[in-house]
Amino acid sequence: MSTVPVEPIRHASVLPQAAPVPAPHTRLLLCIISLLIFLPLAFGTVEPWSIFVMEAFAAALVFAWTRQQIRSGALEVTGNPLFWPMLAFAALAAFQCISGRTAYRSASIHQLMLYASYGLICFLITQCLAARRQIRVAAFIISIYGFCVALFALLQSVSSSGKLYWVRAIRSGWIYGPYTNHNHYAGLMELLVPIPLVISLSNGVRSSQRKMALGAAALMAGTIFLSGSRGGMLAFAVEMAVLVLILFKGGPGPAKGARALGAFLLLLIIILAWLGGSELTHRIAETSRGPHHELSDQMRPRIDRDALKMARYHPVLGFGLGTFEDVYPQFRSFYTEEYIDQAHNDYLQLLDEMGISGFCVMLWFVVALYISALRKTNNWRRDPYEAAALAAMLGCTGILVHSLLDFNLHVPANAAWFYALATVAALNRPSGPSSRPAK
Repeated sequence: MSTVPVEPIRHASVLPQAAPVPAPHTRLLLCIISLLIFLPLAFGTVEPWSIFVMEAFAAALVFAWTRQQIRSGALEVTGNPLFWPMLAFAALAAFQCISGRTAYRSASIHQLMLYASYGLICFLITQCLAARRQIRVAAFIISIYGFCVALFALLQSVSSSGKLYWVRAIRSGWIYGPYTNHNHYAGLMELLVPIPLVISLSNGVRSSQRKMALGAAALMAGTIFLSGSRGGMLAFAVEMAVLVLILFKGGPGPAKGARALGAFLLLLIIILAWLGGSELTHRIAETSRGPHHELSDQMRPRIDRDALKMARYHPVLGFGLGTFEDVYPQFRSFYTEEYIDQAHNDYLQLLDEMGISGFCVMLWFVVALYISALRKTNNWRRDPYEAAALAAMLGCTGILVHSLLDFNLHVPANAAWFYALATVAALNRPSGPSSRPAK
């Protein structure tokens, strides 16, 4: 009697495998990150050529995404809670341009195109960011980028060349990193520091990666202080206060997180003592009256009072998006040789340009951002989605605080990073098999 060989039974995994993210989506996401990396390096994207590159590249990426959707035969659009206030703001600005309710139509159209490019970046992030691996890769790329920018800024400040990239001279300003204004460099670091910091506090990260992330975050935070930006220091302090509140609100492993956060703060103090020394306090004290052509502490409240006076003339719709520079000289109540093209308070400038209507839309945007982000902070040390939301929310918090004292959201590079991180903070968790980890 012959025997029949029996194949051994192979047990299949009980859990369904994660559906792979389409390769074009990953490529588009990397292109978006590349664009965001480029913007601060182009002097903050404040010149016409760099603004054109941002607008054209964002439009080209949306065209590529649309073509891919047509080829796949199904148009799938993922929503985001921030889309509605963003669309409302765009409609309000478009109404100003179409109806002639703007003091300078050309400036309003130019600014509307700029905001449209921010919207396209946010739209693409929402459509393409759909996997834990994408989040991890993006977080490490941004952390390395932030560390490199901070290291470059430090080396450039030590060399005392007085030129951008040691090559390009400027007429006035306080160069730090790739920016002509040290406050705007601090704004960029406020946005980026929470990313490596949250990585260092999260579970599931190798010890070597945790240490590198901790070091990167400490150096990046240290350059905020070394840049001399007092608004940046205040914003960073608020970020840390929010992080401590979330860390101790009952999440897993608060003691371990406290030790890691303590190590970060200790390393930050060591960096400041080593690189700043006794000159740091003097440097901070001399920020407003040093030879850097900055607005004095007495001038900022005057501008705020003038901005409030402006808002009373067109309270509902404002003077028009992007028109502050053209309208403000009519309301300036003091003499100065300084050229004032921004209000140095993003909230008051928004009230002047968009009126109460635009201000209410902004409040809608901020409330939607925090409601969506805070819902995802219960398990952030274990879940990459929640960790990304926390880091993005912290970065947005810093820039929103700094906006009380400066105009970071009118610097295209910082504004693009802010809206990108706000999109991540409010991003809905993907549903279906693709959101479940493979066994």
